[in-house]
Amino acid sequence: MRIWPETIYSYLYTLSKGQLKQELLKCLRQKRKRRRKRRNLENVAEKRKIEDMLSIEERPKEIEDRIIPGHWEGDLIVGRNRQSYMGTLVERTTRFTILVKLKNKKAKHVREEFAKAIKNIPNYIRLSLTYDQGREMAEHELFTKDTQVIVYFAHPASPWERGTNENTNMLIRQFFPKGTSLNKIPLQEILKVQDLLNSRPRKTLQWYTPYEKFNELLR
Repeated sequence: MRIWPETIYSYLYTLSKGQLKQELLKCLRQKRKRRRKRRNLENVAEKRKIEDMLSIEERPKEIEDRIIPGHWEGDLIVGRNRQSYMGTLVERTTRFTILVKLKNKKAKHVREEFAKAIKNIPNYIRLSLTYDQGREMAEHELFTKDTQVIVYFAHPASPWERGTNENTNMLIRQFFPKGTSLNKIPLQEILKVQDLLNSRPRKTLQWYTPYEKFNELLR
C-alpha cells in the first residue's frame, strides 16, 4: 500500500497545531512553513507535453531494481527569480553525481551541456536517463542520438519516480540554498561541491562513498 504524499502533508500543515506543528515542520528537509498550492496536473502535463516521449512505464524492470549500473536520473536546480539554473545527473546504483553549469534552460543548450558532461563517462555505464517532463529536455531524441543514452520520462509531479535525484538535489541545496544566483557561481566552486558530494559516505552504500562505488565499475 502506498500512502499519498499529500495525505502526510495535510496532517503536517493542516491538522497539527501549536507546538506540535512547529516541531513536526522542523523535521522536514526544506522546513517550509506552508504548503504550496498544487496545480491542475492534467492541464500542466498537456501544456508541457514533449513529443515522442518514452514513459517511465516502458523502462526495463532492472533499472527500477538497480540491478545494472549505468542508469541515471536528471533534473534542473533553479536559482534566484527563476533566472539561473544548474543541471544535476545522478547514477542510480552508486549515487555518483555530476553537476552541470548552465547559462540558461533552453532545450538546445541543456541538451548540449548534458551531452558534454555525460560523454566523459565510459559508454558501458551511461545507458539511460530518467527525467521529469520539463521542456528543457524537449531535444531528448538528439541527446540520445549524440550519446546513445535512452531518455525515459517520469509522470508529471511524481518526484518519487526520480527519488535518487530528488534526494541529491536536497544535499546540493545545503551548498546552494534557494535564492542563490547560480549563474554567478564559478565553475571551480561547482566542481568542489561535486567532489564533496561524491566523497561523502552514504548509509545506502554501506558507508562507502559514491567515488569508491563508481570506481569499482571502471575497467
